[in-house]
Amino acid sequence: MRILVVEDELDLQEAIAEGLRIEGYAVDTCNNGEDAYELMYVENYDLIILDINLPKMDGLKVLEKLRAENKELKVLILSARSSVNDKVKGLDIGANDYLTKPFEFAELEARIRNLLRRKFVQENSILSCGNINIDLSKRSASVGENELILTKKEFALLEYFLFNQEKIISQEELIEHVWDQNADSFSGVIRVHIATLRKKLKALLDYDPIRTKIGEGYFFTKSDGDA
Repeated sequence: MRILVVEDELDLQEAIAEGLRIEGYAVDTCNNGEDAYELMYVENYDLIILDINLPKMDGLKVLEKLRAENKELKVLILSARSSVNDKVKGLDIGANDYLTKPFEFAELEARIRNLLRRKFVQENSILSCGNINIDLSKRSASVGENELILTKKEFALLEYFLFNQEKIISQEELIEHVWDQNADSFSGVIRVHIATLRKKLKALLDYDPIRTKIGEGYFFTKSDGDA
Protein backbone atom coordinates (compact mmCIF):
# COMPACT_ATOMS: atom_id res chain seq x y z
CA MET A 1 0.00 0.00 0.00
CA ARG A 2 1.26 3.44 -0.92
CA ILE A 3 0.80 6.45 1.38
CA LEU A 4 1.51 10.16 0.94
CA VAL A 5 2.41 12.02 4.13
CA VAL A 6 1.76 15.76 3.83
CA GLU A 7 3.27 17.48 6.88
CA ASP A 8 5.30 20.70 7.17
CA GLU A 9 6.85 19.81 10.54
CA LEU A 10 9.82 17.94 9.12
CA ASP A 11 10.73 16.02 12.25
CA LEU A 12 7.17 14.72 12.55
CA GLN A 13 6.99 14.03 8.83
CA GLU A 14 10.14 11.94 8.95
CA ALA A 15 9.05 10.09 12.09
CA ILE A 16 5.69 9.14 10.55
CA ALA A 17 7.25 8.12 7.24
CA GLU A 18 9.97 6.03 8.89
CA GLY A 19 7.49 4.31 11.19
CA LEU A 20 5.20 3.43 8.27
CA ARG A 21 8.07 2.18 6.18
CA ILE A 22 9.13 -0.12 9.01
CA GLU A 23 5.60 -1.51 8.92
CA GLY A 24 5.93 -2.25 5.22
CA TYR A 25 4.16 0.71 3.59
CA ALA A 26 5.56 2.58 0.60
CA VAL A 27 5.68 6.22 1.71
CA ASP A 28 6.15 9.50 -0.15
CA THR A 29 6.36 12.86 1.63
CA CYS A 30 5.91 16.56 0.93
CA ASN A 31 5.60 19.66 3.10
CA ASN A 32 3.16 22.00 1.33
CA GLY A 33 -0.31 21.96 -0.15
CA GLU A 34 0.60 22.75 -3.74
CA ASP A 35 3.06 19.86 -4.02
CA ALA A 36 0.54 17.56 -2.34
CA TYR A 37 -2.17 18.47 -4.84
CA GLU A 38 0.16 17.79 -7.77
CA LEU A 39 1.40 14.49 -6.35
CA MET A 40 -2.17 13.22 -5.95
CA TYR A 41 -2.54 13.28 -9.72
CA VAL A 42 0.95 12.12 -10.67
CA GLU A 43 1.03 9.09 -8.37
CA ASN A 44 -1.53 6.44 -7.41
CA TYR A 45 -1.90 6.55 -3.62
CA ASP A 46 -4.04 4.33 -1.43
CA LEU A 47 -4.19 6.87 1.39
CA ILE A 48 -3.11 10.41 2.19
CA ILE A 49 -2.17 11.69 5.64
CA LEU A 50 -2.92 15.40 5.36
CA ASP A 51 -2.03 18.20 7.76
CA ILE A 52 -4.34 21.23 7.77
CA ASN A 53 -1.87 24.05 8.46
CA LEU A 54 0.24 23.89 5.32
CA PRO A 55 2.16 26.56 3.39
CA LYS A 56 1.17 27.52 -0.18
CA MET A 57 -2.25 25.83 0.03
CA ASP A 58 -4.26 25.07 3.16
CA GLY A 59 -4.93 21.37 3.78
CA LEU A 60 -8.71 21.83 3.76
CA LYS A 61 -8.46 23.52 0.35
CA VAL A 62 -6.38 20.61 -0.92
CA LEU A 63 -9.04 18.21 0.32
CA GLU A 64 -11.88 20.24 -1.18
CA LYS A 65 -10.21 20.30 -4.60
CA LEU A 66 -9.40 16.60 -4.39
CA ARG A 67 -12.98 15.61 -3.53
CA ALA A 68 -14.32 17.57 -6.50
CA GLU A 69 -12.57 15.05 -8.77
CA ASN A 70 -11.73 11.97 -6.70
CA LYS A 71 -14.16 10.51 -4.18
CA GLU A 72 -12.40 7.19 -3.61
CA LEU A 73 -8.97 8.17 -2.27
CA LYS A 74 -8.76 7.71 1.50
CA VAL A 75 -7.79 10.87 3.43
CA LEU A 76 -6.82 11.05 7.09
CA ILE A 77 -6.50 14.58 8.43
CA LEU A 78 -3.70 15.09 10.94
CA SER A 79 -3.94 18.42 12.74
CA ALA A 80 -3.24 20.37 15.90
CA ARG A 81 -6.71 21.92 15.53
CA SER A 82 -8.76 20.02 18.10
CA SER A 83 -12.04 21.94 18.20
CA VAL A 84 -15.24 20.13 17.29
CA ASN A 85 -15.95 22.70 14.56
CA ASP A 86 -12.63 22.04 12.85
CA LYS A 87 -13.22 18.28 12.95
CA VAL A 88 -16.77 18.62 11.63
CA LYS A 89 -15.60 20.90 8.81
CA GLY A 90 -12.88 18.48 7.75
CA LEU A 91 -15.20 15.49 7.78
CA ASP A 92 -17.96 17.36 5.94
CA ILE A 93 -15.55 18.37 3.19
CA GLY A 94 -14.70 14.73 2.66
CA ALA A 95 -12.06 13.45 5.06
CA ASN A 96 -12.43 9.78 5.99
CA ASP A 97 -10.91 10.27 9.44
CA TYR A 98 -9.42 12.99 11.68
CA LEU A 99 -6.61 12.55 14.21
CA THR A 100 -5.53 15.35 16.56
CA LYS A 101 -1.92 16.07 17.46
CA PRO A 102 -0.21 14.94 19.62
CA PHE A 103 -1.00 11.29 19.01
CA GLU A 104 0.44 7.83 19.56
CA PHE A 105 1.87 6.18 16.46
CA ALA A 106 -0.01 2.97 17.30
CA GLU A 107 -3.31 4.83 17.00
CA LEU A 108 -2.31 6.39 13.69
CA GLU A 109 -1.36 2.99 12.34
CA ALA A 110 -4.63 1.46 13.54
CA ARG A 111 -6.65 4.19 11.80
CA ILE A 112 -4.67 3.66 8.60
CA ARG A 113 -5.38 -0.08 8.71
CA ASN A 114 -9.05 0.60 9.23
CA LEU A 115 -9.26 3.01 6.29
CA LEU A 116 -7.36 0.74 3.95
CA ARG A 117 -9.69 -2.15 4.77
CA ARG A 118 -12.76 -0.23 3.74
CA LYS A 119 -14.24 -0.55 0.29
CA PHE A 120 -15.80 2.85 0.74
CA VAL A 121 -16.58 5.61 -1.74
CA GLN A 122 -16.84 9.09 -0.26
CA GLU A 123 -20.12 10.54 -1.50
CA ASN A 124 -21.53 14.05 -1.22
CA SER A 125 -23.80 14.96 1.69
CA ILE A 126 -27.10 14.69 -0.23
CA LEU A 127 -29.17 11.50 -0.21
CA SER A 128 -32.10 11.32 -2.64
CA CYS A 129 -34.97 9.08 -3.62
CA GLY A 130 -37.20 10.58 -6.28
CA ASN A 131 -38.24 14.03 -5.00
CA ILE A 132 -37.17 13.24 -1.44
CA ASN A 133 -33.82 14.67 -0.34
CA ILE A 134 -31.91 14.87 2.90
CA ASP A 135 -28.79 16.95 3.49
CA LEU A 136 -26.60 15.00 5.90
CA SER A 137 -24.36 17.95 6.78
CA LYS A 138 -27.27 20.30 7.55
CA ARG A 139 -29.47 17.51 8.95
CA SER A 140 -32.43 18.77 6.93
CA ALA A 141 -34.98 17.11 4.65
CA SER A 142 -37.19 18.23 1.78
CA VAL A 143 -39.68 16.97 -0.77
CA GLY A 144 -39.16 18.91 -3.98
CA GLU A 145 -39.07 22.57 -2.97
CA ASN A 146 -40.92 21.93 0.29
CA GLU A 147 -39.13 21.60 3.61
CA LEU A 148 -39.94 18.38 5.45
CA ILE A 149 -40.20 19.04 9.18
CA LEU A 150 -39.12 15.91 11.06
CA THR A 151 -38.30 14.93 14.61
CA LYS A 152 -34.79 13.60 15.19
CA LYS A 153 -36.05 10.03 15.24
CA GLU A 154 -38.07 10.51 12.04
CA PHE A 155 -34.99 11.99 10.37
CA ALA A 156 -32.91 9.03 11.52
CA LEU A 157 -35.46 6.63 10.08
CA LEU A 158 -35.61 8.46 6.75
CA GLU A 159 -31.81 8.59 6.60
CA TYR A 160 -31.55 4.83 7.14
CA PHE A 161 -34.22 4.14 4.54
CA LEU A 162 -32.44 6.30 1.96
CA PHE A 163 -29.15 4.52 2.59
CA ASN A 164 -30.96 1.23 1.98
CA GLN A 165 -33.41 1.96 -0.84
CA GLU A 166 -35.37 -1.01 -2.20
CA LYS A 167 -33.88 -3.27 0.51
CA ILE A 168 -36.24 -5.03 2.89
CA ILE A 169 -35.37 -3.85 6.40
CA SER A 170 -36.60 -5.83 9.37
CA GLN A 171 -37.85 -4.30 12.60
CA GLU A 172 -34.83 -5.81 14.34
CA GLU A 173 -32.46 -4.04 11.93
CA LEU A 174 -34.15 -0.70 12.58
CA ILE A 175 -33.85 -1.26 16.33
CA GLU A 176 -30.12 -1.99 15.90
CA HIS A 177 -29.33 1.02 13.72
CA VAL A 178 -31.82 3.74 14.65
CA TRP A 179 -32.47 3.12 18.34
CA ASP A 180 -30.11 2.64 21.27
CA GLN A 181 -29.69 -0.42 23.46
CA ASN A 182 -32.52 0.65 25.75
CA ALA A 183 -35.18 0.34 23.05
CA ASP A 184 -37.95 -2.21 23.57
CA SER A 185 -38.63 -4.03 20.31
CA PHE A 186 -42.05 -5.10 21.59
CA SER A 187 -43.28 -1.63 22.56
CA GLY A 188 -44.61 -0.63 19.12
CA VAL A 189 -42.32 2.42 19.06
CA ILE A 190 -41.12 1.64 15.52
CA ARG A 191 -44.64 1.42 14.14
CA VAL A 192 -45.58 4.72 15.78
CA HIS A 193 -42.61 6.61 14.33
CA ILE A 194 -42.99 5.05 10.89
CA ALA A 195 -46.67 5.99 10.91
CA THR A 196 -45.88 9.65 11.64
CA LEU A 197 -43.08 9.69 9.04
CA ARG A 198 -45.43 8.18 6.47
CA LYS A 199 -48.08 10.80 7.22
CA LYS A 200 -45.63 13.66 6.67
CA LEU A 201 -44.25 12.18 3.45
CA LYS A 202 -47.68 11.40 2.01
CA ALA A 203 -48.81 14.97 2.69
CA LEU A 204 -46.16 16.17 0.18
CA LEU A 205 -46.23 13.21 -2.22
CA ASP A 206 -49.00 11.45 -4.11
CA TYR A 207 -47.94 8.03 -2.79
CA ASP A 208 -46.52 6.25 0.25
CA PRO A 209 -42.78 5.55 -0.26
CA ILE A 210 -42.59 3.29 2.80
CA ARG A 211 -43.92 -0.15 1.91
CA THR A 212 -44.57 -3.10 4.23
CA LYS A 213 -43.63 -6.69 3.49
CA ILE A 214 -45.79 -8.74 5.83
CA GLY A 215 -43.65 -10.94 8.02
CA GLU A 216 -40.41 -9.40 6.70
CA GLY A 217 -40.22 -5.68 7.34
CA TYR A 218 -40.25 -2.40 5.42
CA PHE A 219 -38.70 -1.10 2.24
CA PHE A 220 -38.40 2.38 0.77
CA THR A 221 -39.06 3.14 -2.89
CA LYS A 222 -39.51 6.08 -5.25
CA SER A 223 -42.03 4.05 -7.26
CA ASP A 224 -45.69 5.03 -6.95
CA GLY A 225 -46.89 1.60 -8.08
CA ASP A 226 -48.95 -0.74 -5.95
CA ALA A 227 -47.20 -2.29 -2.96
